Amino acid sequence: MTIDDELKGRFRNEYHKGLINLTYTSKQLSYEFFQSLKTHNITEQQYNVLRILRGFRSEAPLCIGFIKERMLDKDSDVSRIIDRLFEKELVSRTENPDDRRLKTIEITEKGLALLNNLFDCEKKADTLLKNLSDPEITELNRLLDKIRS
Repeated sequence: MTIDDELKGRFRNEYHKGLINLTYTSKQLSYEFFQSLKTHNITEQQYNVLRILRGFRSEAPLCIGFIKERMLDKDSDVSRIIDRLFEKELVSRTENPDDRRLKTIEITEKGLALLNNLFDCEKKADTLLKNLSDPEITELNRLLDKIRS
């Protein structure tokens, strides 16, 4: 279904239509996955932090600045997210004895188990783009990178 049919709206031009189409599609694709995060009592930002911690486990422990640089949402309050994950025992946090403002963070076994439970949700999210062929996915990624550059 086209964006015109979906929203029954009017657009100033093709650029406006493209932006609305991109936003609408992104929200539609992510909605189902984020609903599954809610059932595990975790937010999108918390999930993102856990994924970063798991992905860089070989370099652990990580500092908050390192995590913040890799967040999808650059406006996230990483310290507060870490606090909430710590309360849920999904991460461990160690203060630097010389400077209490500096903390190092590691994912716990409980955090890893949660990510393993969410793996089926991740695989399901991968299928949301199944209407595209491999070359089309490559082209989509190229175009999205071009938009951001």
